Amino acid sequence: MNPKKIKLLRRLQRLLSPGEISFDPSVLTQHAGDKWFATHQPDAVVLARSTRSVATVLRFAHRHRIPVTARGAGHGYVGGCVPSRGGIVLSLARMNRIREINAADFVAVVQAGVNTARLQQAVEKQGLFYPPDPASRADNSIGGNILTNAGGPRCLKYGVTRDYVLGLEVVLPGGDILRLGGRTHKNKTGFDLHRLFVGSEGLLGVVTEATLKLLPLPPYRACLALGFASMRAAVRSLHAILAVGFLPAALELADSFTLAAAYRRTRSPRLRGCRAHLIVELDGQTRSVRGEIRQLRALLAPRRPLFVQTAFGPAQCEALWQIRREFSYALRDTGLTKLNEDIVVPRGRLEDLFAFAARLQRRHRLAVACFGHAGDGNIHTNLMVDFQQPGARNRARIALDDLFRQIIAWGGAITGEHGIGLAKLRWWPRALPPNVRALHQTLKQTLDPHGILNPGKFLS
Repeated sequence: MNPKKIKLLRRLQRLLSPGEISFDPSVLTQHAGDKWFATHQPDAVVLARSTRSVATVLRFAHRHRIPVTARGAGHGYVGGCVPSRGGIVLSLARMNRIREINAADFVAVVQAGVNTARLQQAVEKQGLFYPPDPASRADNSIGGNILTNAGGPRCLKYGVTRDYVLGLEVVLPGGDILRLGGRTHKNKTGFDLHRLFVGSEGLLGVVTEATLKLLPLPPYRACLALGFASMRAAVRSLHAILAVGFLPAALELADSFTLAAAYRRTRSPRLRGCRAHLIVELDGQTRSVRGEIRQLRALLAPRRPLFVQTAFGPAQCEALWQIRREFSYALRDTGLTKLNEDIVVPRGRLEDLFAFAARLQRRHRLAVACFGHAGDGNIHTNLMVDFQQPGARNRARIALDDLFRQIIAWGGAITGEHGIGLAKLRWWPRALPPNVRALHQTLKQTLDPHGILNPGKFLS
């Protein structure tokens, strides 16, 4: 760091509370990246304890044109919180208070650094329900969920994070603190400005607090896990479930490569020789859920599943879901590098997607593992790459080009949950038409005229 920059950031230190800013090399390293491959060390890390501190940092950075990259738990998968141009990492991790859980209003008010699983546990103790359930909810935070519009298996029935954000406290680059939205479940007062910041990847403002919609906690849940000899049988079973009017809480699908890896890790006899795996979860009142599970078993019996496993109640359901949670770990066990692409296709294209993934594998001589949220078309398509193999890096690059080109041609999306970050920068210009990208730039220029927020990402 040059002496001039050190002197400038020392001035910021005098404006903050003791211990809120760090120049310690180990702290800088801890805040240099997320779960993706890229890292870049910041010049300073601010561990904010209050909205006032966040506003102080942004006001100072705006005045002096210093890059600021906001960060929550640092558990993203696309390099979204990598401070790619140095400057300040603004951590919200210490702002982790659940301010209110109100059973009468069905809302929770939380700071951005609150852990997602912790919030869910707290509201469920009061008979309430916060449905968004990203797979890494035990590790991520509400602020990060909001800025990526995180989803999860329950999106099919309950929607994504955006659908539960009633209001936000947001700090703009100049230091202005905005209170957007409110705590009512309906609100048509002006534009839905709070939703502008959902999915914004930290490019427009820093979310410090959220007012979230809660639902009554469903009193009962049950699951079916089914194995199939072909992906076609599994996908057509999924369509059959929806066609007769069922709306499961989750519909999760996995392919043969994923299942073979999971078998090697778990030695579950049911996975041996299984070419496709489907999990169906229902929730609601006890009698209706148990009756619907029986109807589902009868509906799917003609599809000749290799096995059907039934789980009733939370303990059995969690045990059944445990095998799904092993999938990512099982793929890591292969020793290959997993390039996790959270693409989305229209639901009618699911069978086409799995067929295309098989062709992609043959064409580029790379393993492809597909699993995820089949109910809403969000299938995580993972290229499994041995980077020690000659030419593998270039083949992976071309394979990703082929994948995204096809997804866009089908009317799909290049990311459903993780965001653009750094990982998908190459495909941003193809993902949206020029006039829509220009509108993004207009919004960015209006709210962040000096471009200090999360620079180096898709609007830089």
